Parts: sequence; structure tokens; C-alpha cells
Amino acid sequence: MNRPYNFSAGPAVMPQEVLSQAAAEMLDWHGSGMSVMEMSHRGQEFVSIYEQAQADLRELLAIPVNFKILFMQGGGQAENAVVPMNLSRGGTMDFVVTGSWSQKSYAEAGRYGSARIAASNLADGHTTLPRPASWQLHTDASYVHLCTNETIHGVEIHELPDLRSLGSSAPLVIDFSSHVASRAVDWSRVGLAFAGAQKNLGPAGLTLVVVREDLLDRALAICPSAFNYHAVADNQSMFNTPPTYAIYMAGLVFQWLKREGGVATIEARAVAKASLLYDAIDRSQLYVNRVARDCRSRMNVPFFLREPALDAAFLSGARERGMLQLKGHKSVGGMRASLYNAMPLQGVQALVEYLRDFEKHRA
Repeated sequence: MNRPYNFSAGPAVMPQEVLSQAAAEMLDWHGSGMSVMEMSHRGQEFVSIYEQAQADLRELLAIPVNFKILFMQGGGQAENAVVPMNLSRGGTMDFVVTGSWSQKSYAEAGRYGSARIAASNLADGHTTLPRPASWQLHTDASYVHLCTNETIHGVEIHELPDLRSLGSSAPLVIDFSSHVASRAVDWSRVGLAFAGAQKNLGPAGLTLVVVREDLLDRALAICPSAFNYHAVADNQSMFNTPPTYAIYMAGLVFQWLKREGGVATIEARAVAKASLLYDAIDRSQLYVNRVARDCRSRMNVPFFLREPALDAAFLSGARERGMLQLKGHKSVGGMRASLYNAMPLQGVQALVEYLRDFEKHRA
């Protein structure tokens, strides 16, 4: 079955192999007589799904034993509140604002403590990254927040900073929603990482939180019990009913990632796909990417036609060729191609071929 290439920024493309398996198991999971959608989250069938998913994710991301893996709900938007409710202690928090998502995180955190901007790239339109040496970190900060890949603006932090070398003892919090499982994580530099699943891990509805154990006892009194990391960890992500089907689907994605060769293989593919597309854009006279080359995202590639009047024709032609969801975010315009883990190289090759053909034959 030949499916269109879906370049959506999220909810996003999933491996066809995973979708086929889920379809085959929809009415009867492994002879249980139930769909996963119908299972009790405390029954032995779902508990086995949950435990396997946890184990596979820990292996894939090489998560140390002193970190808890939490399967939660609410997405990245909710975590913008849940993180400060769990870690701020009502005090100060440092934010490095590099695009729309870190700006949202900063704005929301201010409801629960004193959020401060340690560095920002707003002045250049979120197209570069402020160097860590220039960050104005505060010694009393409860944590330092980074969005390590900005989905809308296409900026990626390719190496996590060592906050200790910058004079900060605060834990580093990273929002790695849009590039999770596309590269290794240096957990020695991270206190907490969170991700909405709907870009690289599975369907919308599941939120991944990986948190160091020593950070579990800091929640504010106002923090809802269902969002209290300590309560969620103590109850193996089942303090309340978890997003069971989304966990199941993510578990199938984890198994697919392992079969494909794990994070190292996926990263090599990500580099190849992104390089192919950026090279085509850079060589053209019609398209432009405005992000500095040293911080271009491998996952989200925004680009613009130098003749905006051609935008509608470009999108229409792409759809006719079986390439979907290339329209850029409404806040920035232009185009955006999201090259998540499940996007095959063939999809990027088809897009590059279309870019060249459209430029050659444009009116």
C-alpha cells in the first residue's frame, strides 16, 4: 500500500508497520478477547504492555536507573505548568527563550513563581542560538529550562550545556518533544525531560516525563495529585487511569525503533534526511531557510518561497504528488517539512524532486 508522505508537525506520521500491527490487534490483543482500548489499566494484560514499553524506552534512550519514567497526560502545554508546580518551590526559574515553545513555557511558569529570561534570540527572529557563555543564569534558580528543538522556528540545540561549567547548580529541564528518540541524551546534564508523544513516539494523548529521583519531593501544595511527579512515580503512572491505548501505540513504536537499529541508526537517518533537504533549499533560487546553519533542526525544516504569490500553487502541486501538510505554522507562514523518525528517506527524496520541478516550471 502506497500512502502519501505526511510532513505534519504533529500529530505526525507513524511507522506503517506499527499501524498495521495495531489494526491487526484491534479487536483481540494476543488472544485476550479484548481490544487494548477495552482493558483495565490494572489488569495483567495491560500491565504487561506498560512494563514492556517502559523497559524498551529505558533501553532505547539509555535512561539511568536513578531516573523515573512517567507516562502522563496533558501534552507539552500542560507540562509548562506541571514542571514549575513540581520543581519551582515557588521561587525563581531561568528560561532560555529560543522560539514559540520556550516562550510559552516561560509565560506559563510565571504563574507559579518568578520566571526570568536568561537568554533570548527574539531579536534575530529566532534564527540563531545564544551561546551558553552569554546566558545570564541566577544562582538561586530552581531549574533552567530549554526547548531543545523548536518545532515552529526550526532551531535545534545540538549539544546540551553543562550548567556546572556555567556556574549553575540548578537542574536542567528540557522539552525534547519534537526530537525525542532521534539522538542520544546526555543524562548527566539533565534533571528532567518531557515530551508530547505525537511527533516521534506515538499518537496524541501521551506525555513522557523522565525525571531524576532526587527531584520528586519538591511539589507545591497546589499541585494536583494526578500531576504530582512523586505520586505518579509511586503509582507506576497509574495514580489515575493512564492513556492506555496511546501507551500501547508508543510501545509498538519503541519496538519498531529497536528493530530499526535504535537511536544511533535513527540519528544517522535524521542527519541524511535533513542534509538532503537543506542542500536542495540552499542550492535553489526560489526557496530560503533563514535559520543559522549551526542550529538548524533535523526534525522541522521551515522554508519560504521568495515569491510568496506561488505558495498556494506550491501546496496544491505537493498534494497532487502525495505530499501532505507542508504549510508552515500560521505564526510564521511559508512552508515547513517535519522529518520525524517515521518519515522515510524516500519521502524526503520525493519532496526534493518536487522542489526542483516546481522551481523549474514555475510561472
